[in-house]
Amino acid sequence: MGASSARKEAAQDAIDKRRANVGSTVAPASKVFATVAACGLVVMAAAAIVALEIGGQVAPRATAAETPDKKIWQAVAPGRVEPQSGEIRIAASVMGRIGEVLIGVNDKVFAGQPLMRLEDGETQARLLVARAQIELRKRARNEQRSSGRTASRREAEDMVADSEQAVVEARSALDKAAAANSGGDGSGPRIDTARARLTRARDLLESQKAELRRLEIESGTVLPTQAEGQLNIARAELLGVEAAVEKLTIRAPIDATVLRVNAKAGELAMPSAAQPLLLLGDISAMRVRAELDERDFGGIKLGQTAVVRSAAFPDREFAGRVLSIAPIVQSSRISSGDQRNVTDVNVAEVVVELAEPGPLTDGMKVDVYFRNETQDK
Repeated sequence: MGASSARKEAAQDAIDKRRANVGSTVAPASKVFATVAACGLVVMAAAAIVALEIGGQVAPRATAAETPDKKIWQAVAPGRVEPQSGEIRIAASVMGRIGEVLIGVNDKVFAGQPLMRLEDGETQARLLVARAQIELRKRARNEQRSSGRTASRREAEDMVADSEQAVVEARSALDKAAAANSGGDGSGPRIDTARARLTRARDLLESQKAELRRLEIESGTVLPTQAEGQLNIARAELLGVEAAVEKLTIRAPIDATVLRVNAKAGELAMPSAAQPLLLLGDISAMRVRAELDERDFGGIKLGQTAVVRSAAFPDREFAGRVLSIAPIVQSSRISSGDQRNVTDVNVAEVVVELAEPGPLTDGMKVDVYFRNETQDK
């Protein structure tokens, strides 16, 4: 019995040791399992964050290249291409029916060239009456003898009046030369000759006016006779009628190219019309009028370099620089590609001068990228 009891106790001790060994082995295994589970949660959380970022629900973190001091572009603004003169909208100064349209789209015109003429028979009739009145008044004045300073002043007045008519005639000759060269480039021997004649006539008129003023000062308070006074009134009335006749001719204010013609002969022209009769522009150089978001207003400076891109020419970039920045912030007038209401966007107009416009044309929509000069430095 003693030996049997001893064997049982030894067997029990062996079992207890085995259990102890198993417990010590299981305990680390449970810790490993817990560690693995924790790592699994971390991996799942990381995967969820990645999924959210891919889905756009979490804004991606900025990289070093995206930080403000690393950006290539300071700002981007939509804009439109326009001539260096801007688009010049031509309207009638008086109401009248259009008699002639003297130019067409793409025609080059010079400053002062007639573009179209309005019809007004009443004004033309008044012109004939005014000229007839002058002839009558001048004949009556010449019947009165004069001498000394009075005669010199009378002669100077006649010379000024004749020079004024010479200017009218020279302008009419230039208008005829321009009409004969319709569709040309606004130059030619006949036009050059007529322009030189008009310049001489104007210079002569100015010099004779100066001489008349000198004689009037020397004459002092000597009053004109009744016949002289009536002639002077008739001459002033003629100048008024000629000014009214001149308003019937619509002229180019600058050397430019005709961009659009909205008028036809026979239509009624009005000063208050919403649509201009003509659209002109000096396209010898082009620029971009961009609308800069007010949030970027402080970062753009005069002379800052920019790059212009157009959807029409996706493989090309056009260099430019900031020419002017408007001192006022206002609502946007260029429709953007997104669905925002343009009146909700406050912008400042920035004019960018193009070094070489290439194929860009008036009215084309572009995007202006203002270079970050801090990054360049």
